[in-house]
Amino acid sequence: MTQLDWQRASTDEDEGAGAYLEVAAGPDGRIYMRESNDPKTVVVTTQAKWDAFLKGVKAGEFDDFAEDLAEE
Repeated sequence: MTQLDWQRASTDEDEGAGAYLEVAAGPDGRIYMRESNDPKTVVVTTQAKWDAFLKGVKAGEFDDFAEDLAEE
C-alpha cells in the first residue's frame, strides 16, 4: 500500500493523552481508519459510506453516545 497521509482530530497538546481516530483518503478512493495506539490495524470503507457517516454526525444521530459518556 502506498504511504497514506493520516489526519487526526487532535492538537499537539493532546499528544499522548489517549487513542485517537486517524483517517486517510487513499489513492484508490477508499477511506482508511485506524486508532493511533494500534496503527497496524486498519479499517477500510468506501467514500459513500464515509460521507453518510459524516452526514449522520453533523445531524446529531450519534449525540446519545456522547451524552452517555458524559454521565459516567
